[in-house]
Amino acid sequence: MRRTSARFRLGSAVAVMTAVVTLGGLLTATSGVAAEPVETVAVGTPTGFGRATTGGAGGSVVTVTSASAFASAASSSTTQEIRVSGTITLSSMTRVASNKTIIGVGSNARIQGYGLNIRQANNVIVQNITFAGSADDGINVEYSTNVWVDHNNFTGHYDGALDIKRASDNITVSWNRFYGQDKNSLLGHSDDNSSEDSGRLRVTYHHNWYDGTNQRNPRVRFGNPVHVYNNYYSNIGSYGVASTTNAGVLVEGNYFENTDDPFHRGEGSSPAGALVARNNHFVNSGTGQSGGSVAGIPYSYSVDTPSGVKSSVTSGAGVGRI
Repeated sequence: MRRTSARFRLGSAVAVMTAVVTLGGLLTATSGVAAEPVETVAVGTPTGFGRATTGGAGGSVVTVTSASAFASAASSSTTQEIRVSGTITLSSMTRVASNKTIIGVGSNARIQGYGLNIRQANNVIVQNITFAGSADDGINVEYSTNVWVDHNNFTGHYDGALDIKRASDNITVSWNRFYGQDKNSLLGHSDDNSSEDSGRLRVTYHHNWYDGTNQRNPRVRFGNPVHVYNNYYSNIGSYGVASTTNAGVLVEGNYFENTDDPFHRGEGSSPAGALVARNNHFVNSGTGQSGGSVAGIPYSYSVDTPSGVKSSVTSGAGVGRI
């Protein structure tokens, strides 16, 4: 499953006239002529709950090569498309404000040390970056809407790789590779947060590769529906998907390999949520636990043949595959 590419480009006349200026690790495009419209640097368009997300499309395009330049651009109030070049080592969780596209240049863009805090933001895209070794989360999303996290790598984070919580809503997580991670993707942080989370936390997870991630792929509270489709689960240690505390999760068309517990209801002290499973493919795996009813999926989508998901996801998920 490939999407139409919408790669960043400049018209030939503008490209000839454009100079690139480097200022403190931040590169900006300047021109002596009026620029023609430029496509977004993000590639493709999201499917699922985050389908309205456009990120920083139409804003200024900057390239960052240092932590200070990245933090300044990411937290600014302006609409921006931020290109990450090389390795950025953060010293704390770094705030991402509204109307931002953050995309890695080539296959070597890396954010390490700490991760991104998408907090009280609307309309954010994160694409084509390796998030490694955060002393906290790789990405934390809270009080935020219209977020698309796509074609990234996540590994080696102290806490979660990608946690979504506190009234966040309308989010798509697609074509990412998660590996070398225990607590992977939490959706909803507490059984006691019904007042904020009920009616929200609607997230689509599709075409992700959960590669040896031990648990929380995802672990869900309150979100209903949450749509988990066409993902590849390989060598999962504890469990794949858990539906808890008033959640409703549709687990559809996934490929589970070497996963004793693909999905279940309830987890730890959290009571069982609803989970509907259909058309999943199992290789050397358990068959999972389902029950209850889940709200209808409110968008159009197509499901790949489950037996072909391993091939399409391993060849298409992660950095450098867009």
